[in-house]
Amino acid sequence: MHPDDDPYVLQGPQPHAFWAESVAEKILDRNPDEPIVVKGGISPSGVPHLGNMNEIVRGYFVAEALRDRGYEVRQVFTADDRDPLRKLPRKLADLDGNIVELGDVNAGALGRNLGKPYTEIPDPFGCCDSYGEHFSNLIERSAELLGIPVEMVSNTELYEDGEFEDLTRYLLENRETAREVLSHYQDKVDENYVPFNPICEDCGKITETVTAVHPDEGTVEYVCTDMEAGDQTIEGCGHEGTATFREGKLPWRFEWPGQWQVLGVDHEPFGKDHAEGSWPSGSDVARNVLDVEPPVPMAYEWFTLDGEAFSSSSGHVVMVQDVLEMIEPEVLRYFFTKDPSKARDFSVEHFDHLVDDFDAFERTYYADDRDGDAHESDAGESDADATDADEKASEIAAAAYPPTIRPTLAARFDADGEPVPASDEKSVPVTDDDRRAQLDALADETFGERVRLPYTFAAVLGMTDDPALREEIARREGHVPDDAPEWVTEFALSRVVRAREWARRTGNEFDYELKRTEMPAVELDDETEAALDELADFVAGHDDPDEIQGEIYETAKRHDIDIGEFFSVGYRLFFDEEQGPKLGPFLAKLDEEFVLARLRREA
Repeated sequence: MHPDDDPYVLQGPQPHAFWAESVAEKILDRNPDEPIVVKGGISPSGVPHLGNMNEIVRGYFVAEALRDRGYEVRQVFTADDRDPLRKLPRKLADLDGNIVELGDVNAGALGRNLGKPYTEIPDPFGCCDSYGEHFSNLIERSAELLGIPVEMVSNTELYEDGEFEDLTRYLLENRETAREVLSHYQDKVDENYVPFNPICEDCGKITETVTAVHPDEGTVEYVCTDMEAGDQTIEGCGHEGTATFREGKLPWRFEWPGQWQVLGVDHEPFGKDHAEGSWPSGSDVARNVLDVEPPVPMAYEWFTLDGEAFSSSSGHVVMVQDVLEMIEPEVLRYFFTKDPSKARDFSVEHFDHLVDDFDAFERTYYADDRDGDAHESDAGESDADATDADEKASEIAAAAYPPTIRPTLAARFDADGEPVPASDEKSVPVTDDDRRAQLDALADETFGERVRLPYTFAAVLGMTDDPALREEIARREGHVPDDAPEWVTEFALSRVVRAREWARRTGNEFDYELKRTEMPAVELDDETEAALDELADFVAGHDDPDEIQGEIYETAKRHDIDIGEFFSVGYRLFFDEEQGPKLGPFLAKLDEEFVLARLRREA
């Protein structure tokens, strides 16, 4: 492999704390023409889950780093929609992101079209022109929801418009060289191998059997033979015919470098599966067959979903639409700012941790999360190490926060810099230099007043449906200042709806209806009442969750009350239920005035 083609560009020392800045610098080292092209791509074979957004969102941060340097950038995403459907997916998704079983749609239309290009297969939902267009639209909608200005490019359209025609002719004229290079990566390459797969004019399936090549005429002759697809065989019809270069496709290991040439790609991120698979052959084909320089690569680690690999077939997926019902789009974009070279877990169950991380990241940008004191960690971290870590965090926030927040600001502030009340849009893409500068100024000035409710506190507020009560409690607890502008209050409380949805979907300790307005009728003996009063006195002077939890046990013991029964009393008082979340940590998250009043049976 050429030394410039090592995909692990983020290994070893980097010139910048934020990885996207380092990648941008590698791109600029090549003195690219403008617009600089950042690409991603996917075969639209099924549900486009969050894992498939890696290339789009990672590419976005690199594109933004280049734009911040004054360069014009074109971010494209290819739908490899001329690929053949090789197997039936078990799960599909409608355009609203609702995942359904294969049996809930017109599955027969798919089964009858195995082996055909995605764009030649009817949309099983009947809403788009083809299966390929349906899932390409889903990907595009996901990018739009995140405010990423990506341009979708259909491979089918590139072929039909003749964009691949000269490239195909060149490859077929130089097919001996193409075979020689590819033979180092694929065993099935022999003297009969031809780097072009025609579409059968009779049955519409893609075939790999080319019997004659006519580069000057722009055609090939073929026989429609069987296609091996994993552990099954897709039968060809046996038709013998002629296809033009627009009536077929290149094999993937030639098509990918062909895209780089046709689209003028300067940078492409991709998963580690490609880094060990088709990237080495693609860069080799680019340099030694097509005589072009491959784009600056960047291999990223896949992330897991709640500890397990994403699986479209089994339905272990989450889509952007789902995620944005539980966390803000800037929090999701923030997840992708983390070092791509390290494996991570995207845990819906622990969204509170991700949101807390984002809030700390945001505070770092605004430099309001430090007390100015030197410190030493529990693990014995030295003051110098801690200072270095703080400085690195500040550098990352300075570079990564503006592109993370810009699409949100564009949705929440109009062209005059005025707040948009209750904006319907979650994010708006921004590429105009003047608008970018305006939004960056808003981030540093007006938006500095924003308030982020702690996520679990927002989940607690979500236990009541009364918006006025939610606001009252948030103000009483000091989260929303009395003099906060209306947009700040609305912005802060908007997190409650998302945190409530998170609690509902995960069924966690916040998925209960808190009985605030009326105390449940609970029969208590004198000893239990005395114990509750004593517990209230303790809570009045302590806010540590573990200490409160331990005191519940100790109070029950001192009053000779069954521990399980004492917890049940607490659950009945707060939820009118016999069971509930871990009580001590829960009480610590509630507003103290309410907790004390309820323990003392006053309200």
